[in-house]
Amino acid sequence: MTAAVLAWALSRLEQSHSVVIASVISTSGSVPGKVGARLALSGFDEDEQCVGTIGGAGLELKVIQRCREMLKQSSKPSGEVITYGLNKGAKGYQVTPLDSLCGGQVTLAIEVIIAMPHVLLMGAGHCAKALVKGIESLEWNYSIHDTRSDFVSAEKFPNSKELHCSTVAAFFSGNENKNAETKHSLSRFSDILLLGHDWVEDQERLISLLSTIELEDGNHLDGKPRIGVIGSRSKWQAFEAECLSAGISQDTLNGIQCPIGLNIGAETPEEIAVAVIAQILAAHKEVDHSQPSWRNHK
Repeated sequence: MTAAVLAWALSRLEQSHSVVIASVISTSGSVPGKVGARLALSGFDEDEQCVGTIGGAGLELKVIQRCREMLKQSSKPSGEVITYGLNKGAKGYQVTPLDSLCGGQVTLAIEVIIAMPHVLLMGAGHCAKALVKGIESLEWNYSIHDTRSDFVSAEKFPNSKELHCSTVAAFFSGNENKNAETKHSLSRFSDILLLGHDWVEDQERLISLLSTIELEDGNHLDGKPRIGVIGSRSKWQAFEAECLSAGISQDTLNGIQCPIGLNIGAETPEEIAVAVIAQILAAHKEVDHSQPSWRNHK
């Protein structure tokens, strides 16, 4: 069971979903779960999934609720150790009583593991190559899509998790070797960056993405990637007009990052990569980069 729970947790992390794991680390007296029992939880609300068990009954319900709370509250790796007394009259230092007749005590370690970014680079030109260098140095995951076969290869991007060479329509609609992309399948990416060599392709990508995942009010909700578009003011204005004509709301468009990257005066692909990676890192850690540092804060 332990191996299955850990394997499932790793699979969720590979799909860019954060996970919380609860493990029984010590017991005394009569308890439903023994040392080494584990459960893992990932996702929110209707997308929530839970595997494994720490013994069932009221203890497990209480622990699952605590796992939910920690997962929702954590933007960084975190954890806690908590001891439950399985008797509503349980007393002692840092013991949480439960309405139970077992009478023993169980101590659990609850750990939140935050998934690393998985960035889909749609367009494999100079900016994508510069971004890959930074992404690999941070040990993030990345995947590549390009319509040009000579730009997509394992030799050029040996560490890419996925390599897609197809038309934009085929990427989203699928073919005999690949299912159509859905809101759920696209949630394996934390960020999708439109970096195409052809503005027509990027416009098609943007409309297809937004039509598929239906961003709500521009928020990056769990299971929905952040979307960024490289480009000028005039390019974005043209994209915005086409998206509105396609029935995509202004609120959704307001949630798209364009131009991409922090405003640091970046011009070259390497400078743009620094700005973009910093922006993704800030979003990943839920840090407002516009706020003053400890030195400037008053």
